[in-house]
Amino acid sequence: MKIAILDRDGVINQDSDVYIKSSEEWIPIDGSIQAIADLCIAGFKVVVATNQSGLGRKLFSNEDLTSIHSKLRQLVERAGGQISGIFYCPHLPSDNCNCRKPKTGLLEKIEHEFQCSLKASPFIGDSVRDIQAALSHGCRPMVVKTGNGKSTLAELKRLGVNDFVVFENLAEAADSIISGIK
Repeated sequence: MKIAILDRDGVINQDSDVYIKSSEEWIPIDGSIQAIADLCIAGFKVVVATNQSGLGRKLFSNEDLTSIHSKLRQLVERAGGQISGIFYCPHLPSDNCNCRKPKTGLLEKIEHEFQCSLKASPFIGDSVRDIQAALSHGCRPMVVKTGNGKSTLAELKRLGVNDFVVFENLAEAADSIISGIK
């Protein structure tokens, strides 16, 4: 089974310093919906692994999050693909849970759900947390320059982390995965 793991905010949709709190605020990045559909058409199951501490902060409700994810799923389905699962951490950073990236609890949940290993699976993110989770779990980390990607690249360099590949956006990363290039 081929699985591609995507962070959400900054990778699939535009990010916001004040959180994405409604489906109206959830705006896909150009090309990201078609990129997900293309991955599906190429035989990948696409899953989303996302920290959503806005729930714990009471900035939006479970119903708001469900509405956001319904919009994502509908757009991907219209493009010919499918989101196979959305896994999220609702906790605050101070909760010290196992599911908040950079910890690997979300990845473990994905493996349990699909009865598979994510070792060497592509994990596309725009934050240091994404890359740390990917590396800790044996996934193939990929950084996109959208969202927080450009500042993440500087931080990864400062930390001495260099075991990842870089793409302009999700569409470019998806094309690379599909064509089998790194």
